[in-house]
Amino acid sequence: MMSSKYDLTDEQKELVAIAREIAEKKIKPIRAELDETQEFPYDIVKIFGQSDLYRVFVPSEYEGLGMGVYESSLITEELSRVCGGIALAYAGSLLGTFPILLFGNEEQKKRFLPPIASGEKLAAFCLTEPEAGSDASNVRTTAKKEGDYYILNGTKQWITNGGVAGLYSVFANIDISRGIRGITAFVVDRDTPGFSIGKKENKLGIRASNTTELIFNNCKVPAANMLAKEGQGFKVAMKTFDMSRPGVAAQALGIAQGAYEEALKYAHERKQFGQTIYSFQAVRFMIADMAMKIEAARALVYQSAKLADAKDPDSGPYSAMAKAFASDVAMEVTVNAVQVLAGYGYMKEYPVEKMMRDAKITQIYEGTNQIQREVIATHLTKELSRLEKK
Repeated sequence: MMSSKYDLTDEQKELVAIAREIAEKKIKPIRAELDETQEFPYDIVKIFGQSDLYRVFVPSEYEGLGMGVYESSLITEELSRVCGGIALAYAGSLLGTFPILLFGNEEQKKRFLPPIASGEKLAAFCLTEPEAGSDASNVRTTAKKEGDYYILNGTKQWITNGGVAGLYSVFANIDISRGIRGITAFVVDRDTPGFSIGKKENKLGIRASNTTELIFNNCKVPAANMLAKEGQGFKVAMKTFDMSRPGVAAQALGIAQGAYEEALKYAHERKQFGQTIYSFQAVRFMIADMAMKIEAARALVYQSAKLADAKDPDSGPYSAMAKAFASDVAMEVTVNAVQVLAGYGYMKEYPVEKMMRDAKITQIYEGTNQIQREVIATHLTKELSRLEKK
C-alpha cells in the first residue's frame, strides 16, 4: 500500500497492519456473500472490538487509545479496500460517536464512551429525514420538554447502523418556527421507550451495512442526554461533519485502491492478441491514471484528517475537498476497473462491480458532492475577503 510511503509512526503502522489482516483474512472471504444477503457482519464487529479498533478514536480517560481522525481514517481505508460496506460497521460508529466526543459533558462521556470503545455498543448518527437531506436544517422530528425529559416524535431515514446500534446521536427540533435555532442534539439509548426500528433499506451498494428508518413515538429521553444546549444541534451536526468527512474520503480512497489493484493484476494476467492487455497503451494509460488520481486523493485525505485532529480553523473546507475529490476519484476508478476487466468485470465472480456500486454512495452521504462544493465555495469567498484586507 502507498500509505507505507507516508511518515507513519510505528503505532500507526501497526494499526494499518491489523486492519489489513482483518480485511484479508476475515472480510474478503465473506464480502460477496454478505453483499448478496445484506446481512450485517456481527462476527466482524466482534473482531474489531477484540482488536481494539473502536478504542482508537476514544480518549484514554474513557477506556480508549486516545488517537484521532487520522488513525481512524487509516483503518477505514484498509477495511474499505476489501469491502466498503463492512467497513461502515467501523466508520459508521465513529460518525455516531463524534457528537459525544465534541460536545458531550464529562458525565456523558464517562457514561457513553466506554461501551463504544469496547465494541459492546455501536453508535449511529441520526440527522437525515424525508424532508431533511441536503437541507439538513429542515429537521421536523420534534422534542418537547416535560420535566426532566424530552419527548421526541418523528422519523429518521437512511441511518447507517440504524438497526444494530446501541447508542444514537439524534437531532430534533424543540421549536420548528425557530428553524436551525431550534435543532437540539440528544443521545438516545436503543432501549428507550417509544423508540423503534423501521424498515431496512434495500440498497444499490454497501449492502452489508445496516441502513434503516428510525421511529420516535413519544420517545422519552432524559434531559441529561442532551448534548450542548438547546438550539445548538445544528452546530453539533456541522462540526461533526468537519471531523467525519475525512473518514468518508478514506472509505472512498480504500474502495478506489482495491479496484485499482484488481485491474492492475487482471491486466497483467489477461491475454488478447497474443499478449497481456497491459501491453496495450489504452489499458496502461487507464491504469496509470488510476494510480495518479488515487495518490492525489490520498495526499488530500491524509492532510484533511491531520487538520481535523489539529482543530485547524480551515479543517472544514479541507474535509469537504477531501470528501468530494476522493469520492469522485473512487467512482471514476471503479468504473474504469470494470472497463479493464470488460465482460468479467460485469460479473459478480469478480469484485470490481461491487466496488463500483459501493463507491457511488460516497458521492452522496454526509453531504452530496454538490453540497461539498458549496462549502468550499463559501470558504473561498471568505478567503477573498482576507486577501483584500492585506
